[in-house]
Amino acid sequence: MLIIVLAIIGESKGSPIYRQIRVGLNGQTFLLYKLRTMRSNAEDKGPRFSTSSDPRITSVGRLLRKFRVDEWPQFWNVLKSDMSIVGPRPERPEWVDMYRKEITYYDLRHTVKPGITGWAQVMQGYTSTNIETKEKLCFDLYYIKNHGLYLDIKILLKTFFVLIFAKGVN
Repeated sequence: MLIIVLAIIGESKGSPIYRQIRVGLNGQTFLLYKLRTMRSNAEDKGPRFSTSSDPRITSVGRLLRKFRVDEWPQFWNVLKSDMSIVGPRPERPEWVDMYRKEITYYDLRHTVKPGITGWAQVMQGYTSTNIETKEKLCFDLYYIKNHGLYLDIKILLKTFFVLIFAKGVN
C-alpha cells in the first residue's frame, strides 16, 4: 500500500486518499474513501461521469482502476458500518437527486447498505447514462429482493473473476 501511495503522490499533486460524499442506507450521506485516480483538480468544473478515455485519470490511476485497487480504502467504510462488502454501489448526492426525479423507485436502492461490490457491478459495470442507470437499478432491485448468503457468495465469486480479468473498467 505504501508503494501505491508513493506512486500516486509521485505522479500528481494532492492527497493520495480521495474523500467523497455518498448516499447510503436510508438516504443518509457518509464520507467514502478511495485511492485517488484522477488529477487533484479533476472536478473544478463540477462533477461528471468518468469515461474510458477520460483525460482526468492519471496513468497510475488507470492501473489502480483496472484491478479495482482504488476501492481498497472502502474497507474502512465497511468497518465504520457505512457500507457492507456486498450491496448496491453508493452514489453521489448530485446523481441521487437527479435520479430520484427521473427514475421511478430509485430510492428503493437505499433500503439496504451500499456495498463495495454488488450485483449491478458484476452484471453491468459502470454506468454513465440514464438508460444504463435504469438498467443498473433493475439489478439493484433484484439484489434487494433476493439478497442472502447464496447471492452474496455468487457476487463475490463474480467480483473475483472481474478483478482477475480486469473487466468493465473506466
